[in-house]
Amino acid sequence: MQTLPDRKAWLQGASANCSSPPHLVAHPRRLVLLGAPGVGKGTQAEMLASKLGACHLSTGDIFRAAKGMQECLQTPALTAALQFMRRGDLVPDETVLSLVSERVKCLKCDGGFLLDGFPRTVAQAEALESLLTKHRIPLDAVVSYDLRIDRIVARLSGRRTCSTCKAVFHVEALPPKIPGICDHCGGGLYQREDDRPESVRVRMQAYETSTAPLADFYQRRGLLRSISAEGTPEEICQRTLEALQAPK
Repeated sequence: MQTLPDRKAWLQGASANCSSPPHLVAHPRRLVLLGAPGVGKGTQAEMLASKLGACHLSTGDIFRAAKGMQECLQTPALTAALQFMRRGDLVPDETVLSLVSERVKCLKCDGGFLLDGFPRTVAQAEALESLLTKHRIPLDAVVSYDLRIDRIVARLSGRRTCSTCKAVFHVEALPPKIPGICDHCGGGLYQREDDRPESVRVRMQAYETSTAPLADFYQRRGLLRSISAEGTPEEICQRTLEALQAPK
């Protein structure tokens, strides 16, 4: 398996440079990934990044990296985003767009990209479309991973998290050796509040409200590729690669 780019420019902003150059890719792919919590989108992003030689560009990773960044290195957009997050508020569209715009050289990368976590709304999709058009960056496809809500509820409600090291298990798919006890550190396992079935259904309703119009937006542009998220990660990845090879 090839070594992936370190994404330093994506995580730290426009002033940083990735220490590892992009792999030479004959036909770089530029993709947007969509998928509800629990469909395994993160796993697919990692697998596709490895197979396609593209950078996995997650806006969530920017926020996680920013929490440990010195204030003097934070851009105004990043500082604003962290302030919203500390208050428990959603980061506004214009702030997220500013963060992505600061990192436009990552979208221009010769190895291609897998954009994950943005856009989340039609307004963000329109802003991204304008940004890509301005810089003459073609978007190849938008991959949407689909799974029935009952399967998503089963996946997420079965998760158990270690109270000490935060390792994640699943009562069926990845059970601990001793029920309720973390294999790694011996800490107690618990079910997060947002992994409870009733919470998962609320999250799914919110996701459907924002994402259904987004899927329609990309369907009208002939970019949407709907992929079933049933099966093993390897099966889903192969399904994705085949869909990307199919004629539009």
